[in-house]
Amino acid sequence: MKRLLPDLAPWRASRDFRLLWVQGIVAFFASFMALIALPLQIKELTDSPFAVGAMGAVELVPLVVFGLYGGALADAVDRRRVIVATEAGLGLLALVLLLNALLPRPMLWPLYVVAAGVSALAGLQRPALDSLMARIVPHEQQTAAAALNSLRWQVGSIAGPSLAGLVVAYAGHAPAYAVAAGGFAVSVLLCRRLSPAPPAHDADKPSLRGIVEGARYAWSRPVLLGTYAIDLAAMLFAFPNTIFPFLADELDAEWSLGLMYAAGSVGSLVLGLTSGWTSRVRRHGLLVVAGATGWGLAIAAAGWFPNVWLVLVCLAFAGAGDMLSGLGRSTIWNQTIPEELRGRLAGIEVLSYSVGPQLGQVRAGTMAGWTGTRSAVWSGGVACVASVGLLCLALPKLLAYDAETDEDALRRKAQQEAEQEAVASA
Repeated sequence: MKRLLPDLAPWRASRDFRLLWVQGIVAFFASFMALIALPLQIKELTDSPFAVGAMGAVELVPLVVFGLYGGALADAVDRRRVIVATEAGLGLLALVLLLNALLPRPMLWPLYVVAAGVSALAGLQRPALDSLMARIVPHEQQTAAAALNSLRWQVGSIAGPSLAGLVVAYAGHAPAYAVAAGGFAVSVLLCRRLSPAPPAHDADKPSLRGIVEGARYAWSRPVLLGTYAIDLAAMLFAFPNTIFPFLADELDAEWSLGLMYAAGSVGSLVLGLTSGWTSRVRRHGLLVVAGATGWGLAIAAAGWFPNVWLVLVCLAFAGAGDMLSGLGRSTIWNQTIPEELRGRLAGIEVLSYSVGPQLGQVRAGTMAGWTGTRSAVWSGGVACVASVGLLCLALPKLLAYDAETDEDALRRKAQQEAEQEAVASA
């Protein structure tokens, strides 16, 4: 039984990991307060589905642009400073929402401006956060750290929206924004306690040339390329969340819509609570492939079964598969990418797991209009499995990846040990 429980080694070994883990919980709840209240306020002001959906359009471009720039920035400046500054910026944007909500007649345009600003700050911050893990957690504990971080996310994604929904329903938008601003203030205080994370002495300033250099490195590494491509394919072909309302109607189970959205997180949470065995895995490419394949098969089954309870079970299995693939990807990234490129590659990673779902929702909605809802779901799952198989044939080094023999992994391990010795001697 102990072998299944989450491996707490990163929590015990790293003070900074503990701080970031707790900060993440606080930030998740603060973010969900705003994420739930903001579209609901737009709905109340406009009563227009198009106006609510337009949030996605204003968020996408800032996420792409600032995600790439944030990766270069994370390699050029102290990553702690980036994290603190962006958390403070998110808190200020929450205050803008609060002030607007307190007006006798709240205005619509500030909501879109804030949505774009939040997306931009998230793009700047995520590479710094992701790249910090490779520095503060020992090389052999990266899978355990990824599992604990994912567990934190799943707890937040289940409890956060539920709590936010209650606050908005019973107290209104302004209290929700006030709670969000307070949460970000606490998050800033926690982030300020992190150890400094300065860049390499010869780090260049953020530039387009630096971003291109990171992209070239990723392109030259078949293992990294495989992780990005498989994640993108899985989300493009098998991310049907946008048509869940139509699926619930077709199954004559409108009551199940909320459960459909939550089922994936439940599956991921169960895997997270039993993730101890993943710390002993060394073939992390297999985790990526197995998880993405399981995700596709489960989504295909969800579209095929006519019983809503079987559909919910399939969606839970899909969530578990997605988390398994995510553990493999995160471990490979943190075990192989050199410290001086970690930020820029983290910027590329932000694109790989954020653009895919956006495009996947377009695919699912378009297919549902052409072929029907259930066929759009199951055909996407089948396409996901097929694409994973083709990518394995095209990039066999991903399946062959072994943390104990891979040259990049061994080089990164030696680099991290040298960094730790330098810190200890100083």
